Amino acid sequence: MLQAPPSPHQTFDLTMTDGAIIHIRRHGNSDGVRLFISHGNGFAIDGYLPFWQLLTEGFDLILFDMRNHGMNTPTGADGHHYAQMAQDLDTIFDGVNEKLGAKTNVGIFHSMSARAAMKHATEIGWRWDALALYDPPNVPLPGHEHFEPMCAFERKLVDWAMTRQNRFSDPAELADNYAKGGRGWVEGAHALMANAVLRQESDGGDWVLSCQRELEASIYLAAMTLHLWPTASAYGGPVKLIGSDPEMKYVPATGPANQALCMENGYTYEAIPGTGHLLQIEKPVECVAALTSFLKEHGIIN
Repeated sequence: MLQAPPSPHQTFDLTMTDGAIIHIRRHGNSDGVRLFISHGNGFAIDGYLPFWQLLTEGFDLILFDMRNHGMNTPTGADGHHYAQMAQDLDTIFDGVNEKLGAKTNVGIFHSMSARAAMKHATEIGWRWDALALYDPPNVPLPGHEHFEPMCAFERKLVDWAMTRQNRFSDPAELADNYAKGGRGWVEGAHALMANAVLRQESDGGDWVLSCQRELEASIYLAAMTLHLWPTASAYGGPVKLIGSDPEMKYVPATGPANQALCMENGYTYEAIPGTGHLLQIEKPVECVAALTSFLKEHGIIN
């Protein structure tokens, strides 16, 4: 069974344009290609250990939680939106390269952070040598056949987030909740994620969600009005979308929507068979293989 994440060999904080602090953790091989890795809405990057631990031998990993998530100090609702999160990625990119030196940089983002990376690349500017997007919740423009299914998916998540349990006597409570809904996760992932997304109150009492449920709900709601359905050529560099299985029974709406985006707009695309939205902690080996084949194709690794 997976244990707690290993201690990073370097940590530092970066200040965002609005004063929010993002805590950076460095793992892996400092001589390797640099991978920036972040997570989906309501989650935290330490919970993705089943995925990123497979990359530590060959890559220089820069792990961070998005604002108001995981290890970061809460900053409230003012900057908790996609425009600021896209700007955060720009600030993090510059801050890491300034502190650690310039090298080959690849962005690897899931769900919410993937949507922020799409917005960053297509509206602020291309900074990466390559970008891998894991099952971003892409909502097409109104009138598209996948618009209503994706809106229904997001509305369901809004309702769930607003009523989810937000206080626990022990992280094991939340791990049990994850186990009920995430039956496809690898062994140990439920406890890892529960510990990653909770913080204990200062008096040693209850454990509470690092990302307030109202903030989590706001991101699900925002997905429906981003109008972000870009062509692959709009990014300025190599991008691959790695999606959940669009053919799987009870597939989340993201699977067919992402397949449509890629077919219509010229993306390099790979769906991981038998996976839902949390594909990186359902089939981490296959998700890493989809990434490394992409990097080899573009000469980033041998």
